[in-house]
Amino acid sequence: MKRTTRTTALTVGALIAALGLPTGTARADATTPRVDLRVLVVSDGGPATGAIAAELTAAGTPYTEIDLTRPGRQVIDAAFLADTVDGRPRARFQAVVLPNDNPFAAGSAEMAALAAYEQTYGIPQVDAYTYARPEAGLQYPVHGGYSGSLDGVRASVTAAGRTGPFGYLDGTVPFEDNDPSVGESYAYLSTPAAGADFTSYVDAPVPGQSTRGSLVGEYRHDGRRELVVTFVYNQYQQQFRLLARGIVEWMTGGVHLGASRNYFAVHVDDVFAADDRWNTTLDCTPGDVDCTDPGATPDPIRMTAADVDHAVTWQNSRNFTLDLAYNAVATVDTRAQNNGADPLADRLLADKDRFRWINHTYTHAFLGCVQDTTVVPWKCATDADGATQWVSRTEISDAIADNRAWGQANGLPLEADELVTGEHSGLKVLPQQPVDNPNLAPALDDNGIGWLGSDNSREPDRRRLGAATTVPRHPMNVFYNAGRAAEQIDEYNWIYTSRAQGGSGVCEDNPATTTCLTAPLDPATGYADHIVPIETRTALGHVLANDPKPHYIHQSNLAEDRLAYPVLDGVLDGYRALFADDTPVVNLRMKDIGTELERRTAWQAAVRDDRVTAYRVGDTVTVEAPDGVDVTATLPSGTTLAGAAFGTAYAGGVSGWTPSAGTPLTLTLPASAAAPAADTSETLTATRPAPDTRVPAGVTEQVPYTADN
Repeated sequence: MKRTTRTTALTVGALIAALGLPTGTARADATTPRVDLRVLVVSDGGPATGAIAAELTAAGTPYTEIDLTRPGRQVIDAAFLADTVDGRPRARFQAVVLPNDNPFAAGSAEMAALAAYEQTYGIPQVDAYTYARPEAGLQYPVHGGYSGSLDGVRASVTAAGRTGPFGYLDGTVPFEDNDPSVGESYAYLSTPAAGADFTSYVDAPVPGQSTRGSLVGEYRHDGRRELVVTFVYNQYQQQFRLLARGIVEWMTGGVHLGASRNYFAVHVDDVFAADDRWNTTLDCTPGDVDCTDPGATPDPIRMTAADVDHAVTWQNSRNFTLDLAYNAVATVDTRAQNNGADPLADRLLADKDRFRWINHTYTHAFLGCVQDTTVVPWKCATDADGATQWVSRTEISDAIADNRAWGQANGLPLEADELVTGEHSGLKVLPQQPVDNPNLAPALDDNGIGWLGSDNSREPDRRRLGAATTVPRHPMNVFYNAGRAAEQIDEYNWIYTSRAQGGSGVCEDNPATTTCLTAPLDPATGYADHIVPIETRTALGHVLANDPKPHYIHQSNLAEDRLAYPVLDGVLDGYRALFADDTPVVNLRMKDIGTELERRTAWQAAVRDDRVTAYRVGDTVTVEAPDGVDVTATLPSGTTLAGAAFGTAYAGGVSGWTPSAGTPLTLTLPASAAAPAADTSETLTATRPAPDTRVPAGVTEQVPYTADN
């Protein structure tokens, strides 16, 4: 069914009455309207509006969602959209997000109310995913355009996009093509309709043509502004992740609560120690408690001084700092066994200030339950009464304190309140140990630990243990027990192939969590051609998702074939090819990541519970938040708070945190950040332009899903 707006022209007087504004000409009143810093998201349950809502949630930007498919939902009318507060007209939403350019039935009073509201207050509208048609400022795709897949296509930010809302990008917007057998994108490419005031911000070449068609563009009509998006996406796809910031900046004018940055940190575990090596004959790791073959002889992997030199050179070339999680007993024992010699430790200590360092406990001992390794898999040992035996508080405390003391004695630039236990032990680990070691939290408190690394694949949410808070870390699928690419491939094939293909069958037994390879990877090319691209894409996806959680690898991955570097290079090279210089990767140490996550948790809870109020009146933004909750915002460069510059520069604006004492915070915007102008013409019309409004003969209009299709 064709969706067009067929509303009657509203006189200024009627519009003012409908919206409850003071008498007189619209926006010419002595009082400047207040615009609340909140977004209205009108959803149809589709992935596009879901993706934008997810972006707002992650950033901490307040929004109200109306689900058109939900019975008894809120009706959108003038009273819902605007009112008067203390004699001042108030717009309750700074932007509107719709599933498409008009998700309502023809003649809808709700669409008419939205159109009038947008005209009156200069409120922008995002069409999350819409068909290319004249009602959205574009020609039908049959007129020299295109409808179909964009898998693997490299779209581009136009000159207008780079000087406008997408200036943080370097120019290219690649569309994913992760699986040639699966369609991952669909789009309409088209050019502006005759007479339409339309500016394309992102476009792509029209297949078989010499022209380019718009994918994201601004359509100005009837005193309104719409951001017209003509490709479908979900919140995880790279093309959306790249454009999400610009969509939010466009609809908020760069003035909104919440913030988004691109983070990447890498922890290297087991430094000074050696990691056991995968045995390609036994298909297990000698030295590991689960490798019980009588012929299993450990063959450890340990970095060399040359590997340290390589790491330093790599860091310098990348302007990036690794975090080294160290176990001191390894170098103490090495020196004892080699007449005081340990070239690896000598080089690391000589270059200690080139890295950040994290306490990883002295011996890397397992700090949970006492392990019974007489069975495979291991289990928790029990006493005569069947009670679980736990590693003691004293043992845990000594493991922390002894490692810290060694690091401090050797001048490591430590933060004493950071800790990652060996294998994240002490924390619960399923299925063997379903609860934390009860002695862990007291031992952490004994040593003043504030930030404790955890495994994001097991526990993605932060939690408290005594005075400490966990910092979930993303594991990289570069195996700790592989120093050579051939070892990585052999183990990968063992895990991810079926029994019939010579694998373990683990993937067959756990289809919900593991996908079997269609065929074993080639030992010579599988690492570079299969594993590196997957791990790069996964890690870069975290970077692009405003996710500050660190990633972790092991010292073995910096040794021998140095398997980590192709993945790390892939992430950083990929990032720098996509983003402008004013949008760098943010590389934080663990306690700063923990602080960021803690602030977000408190802020998002306050936003979710409607304990935050923010609004703009002219060039002044006022924010009220609970006492003790830090406030985050993204604002134009030059914004001040109490006469001092607010935030730090990122992606063309400024963003940051500022404490709240429970009293209003007042921020002053620069003169360049003028509020969007409202329509002040004598007649405000909510109809669409006349040119090219007919559906071409023989064409069925493909309107994206709406609630009443």
